[in-house]
Amino acid sequence: MTVTDSNKLAWLLDDLEIPGVRFAVLLSDDGLRIAHTSGITVDDAERFSAAASGLRALGKALGEFCGGTVDNGIRQNMTEYDGGMIFITAAGAGALLGVSTTQDVDVSLIAHRMNELAIRVGFELGSMSRTRADLGRP
Repeated sequence: MTVTDSNKLAWLLDDLEIPGVRFAVLLSDDGLRIAHTSGITVDDAERFSAAASGLRALGKALGEFCGGTVDNGIRQNMTEYDGGMIFITAAGAGALLGVSTTQDVDVSLIAHRMNELAIRVGFELGSMSRTRADLGRP
C-alpha cells in the first residue's frame, strides 16, 4: 500500500491485493478519493473516483428496469471492457469502493472480497455527508 499524508487509509484496501487486481480506490459517494492502493497514482485515483461516482449514478438511474420500482437499490456495478473489469460497490454511509482488474480474474472472489471489505469499511470509516449543519442562522 502507498501510505502518505493524503492516503492514510490505504491499509483498509490490503485485502484487495489479490491476483488480477490492478488497483482499488475508496471514494466518497460524490466522487472524491479517500484512499487508494499502490497500483494507481494520486491523480489517476482522483480521476477514477470522479468517473466511478458517475457510473454509480447511471446504475441508480437504471435500477427501475431491474424490478419495476424507482427506489430499487443498487448493490454493485460491474462493467467489462476488452482489457478488464471495473467493480463499484457501496462501502458504508456515503462511501464507495472501486476496483480495476485484468481480464483473467476470478469475478466471484473479487465480488466476495469487496463485499467483505465494504462491511468492514462501513464500520471503520463511514464517509460523512458534505451538507452544512444549520447553525441557527436565517
